[in-house]
Amino acid sequence: MFFEKIAPYTYRIPRQGKMRVDAVFFASEAILKDLEAENYASLQQLMNVATLPGIVEPALAMPDIHWGYGFPIGGVAAFDPEEGGVVSPGGVGFDINCGVRLLASHLTLEDLLPRQKELADALYRLVPSGVGSERRDVRFSKRELKEILKEGAGWLVKRGYGYPEDVRFIESQGRLPWANPDKVSERAFERGAPQIGTLGSGNHFLEVQYVDEVYDEEAAEAFGLFRGQVTVLIHTGSRGLGHQVCQDYVERFLKAAPRYGIELVDKQLAAAPIKSPEGQDYLQAMAAAANFAFANRQLIAHFVREAFEKVGFTPRDHGLRVLYDLAHNNAKFEEHGGRRVLVHRKGATRAFGPSHPEVPEEYRRVGQPVLVPGDMGRYSYVLAGTEKAMAVSFGSSCHGAGRKMSRHQAKKVARERNLVKELAEKGILVRAATRATVDEEMPEAYKDVSLVVEAVEGAGIGKKVARLRPLIVVKG
Repeated sequence: MFFEKIAPYTYRIPRQGKMRVDAVFFASEAILKDLEAENYASLQQLMNVATLPGIVEPALAMPDIHWGYGFPIGGVAAFDPEEGGVVSPGGVGFDINCGVRLLASHLTLEDLLPRQKELADALYRLVPSGVGSERRDVRFSKRELKEILKEGAGWLVKRGYGYPEDVRFIESQGRLPWANPDKVSERAFERGAPQIGTLGSGNHFLEVQYVDEVYDEEAAEAFGLFRGQVTVLIHTGSRGLGHQVCQDYVERFLKAAPRYGIELVDKQLAAAPIKSPEGQDYLQAMAAAANFAFANRQLIAHFVREAFEKVGFTPRDHGLRVLYDLAHNNAKFEEHGGRRVLVHRKGATRAFGPSHPEVPEEYRRVGQPVLVPGDMGRYSYVLAGTEKAMAVSFGSSCHGAGRKMSRHQAKKVARERNLVKELAEKGILVRAATRATVDEEMPEAYKDVSLVVEAVEGAGIGKKVARLRPLIVVKG
């Protein structure tokens, strides 16, 4: 694998073979060693992405890059619809609009610790988690679900599940307006209907944290963060509904690609022209699934507030507000380099810089909040988007730590350990559906997120604002 360093923490794979453009990735020395250990498999996937029609230079990967379905996780690719650009479900991922929401409170660590166990139990009780988890206390009719798929988080706010100001601090105000529920299959509706307001399984989580370090006082003040402050991070997506949408359209695109003369070096890159009927149908279905995910995180946030209130914190006490909510897995039309392109982000997030009109006004002078979860034993970070990200990464940054160990490997390593007890000894209370879930999500299964953030900041595509330490973890 040949690549060259072109800037701090920035590497280029020159165009070769069937690649239409160069590929660029961001990495530290430690991350390079991880990539070498996997025989550069995820970089090969990045090179494959660079073969797709209408791609705008370069194909990109963030520092949390690892092997994914078709596109590497951490992959970013922009396509020009006027140049035959394509849309690929593999470039969005199966969990459409998997993302994170950060709630900031008025509470301090000292306020929370006496009620930590009680709160952990209340959160686990009020927010269903695990494979196939469902809500039994809140259900919506098919007609209501269609409205949610069109309106997103705002539909729930109007019905009392949240505060009106929540929506302003969600990426795209919690709604992709081109959504069309009629492009979503009956099977997707069946899978998603009972799952809204649930975490699901795998790496999804709900985490109560506290701010233990502030790196940028100006940005922290703009975001309303301070040392010792209690925060809540919610990480989940579109559940079975989004998964089914992706599956439905991958199958359809595999048949469509040859009709449009699209040569696939990997079938998992199944694609169709943006302007084709198939491409338009997928974009409308994807937006509907994205709106479902925004609504899912909205409903979970409502029950998080309720959990705090059940253990004795009044709304005035806890003051839980949405600091920001942003997507990891989406495709969106954006203006870059003077042209309108469709940007796929898979395991990557927007990181729009200061003064961008899509950044909430309160944050505009410092840039968009970028939320970077770590693992349940260490820390997560809040970053701010930068002007350089707008120039070199289509306004994108990393989405988390990135796995370095497969789930199977992690369970094997954890077999002789009691991770729940180990974490409790560090002051972190874990509530999970099964032991297997905890084992496969063991801290060592992930890269140290500080190394990922080092590469992000070193490359200039994000700026450190604050670090968050876990206190309570609810896992699927």
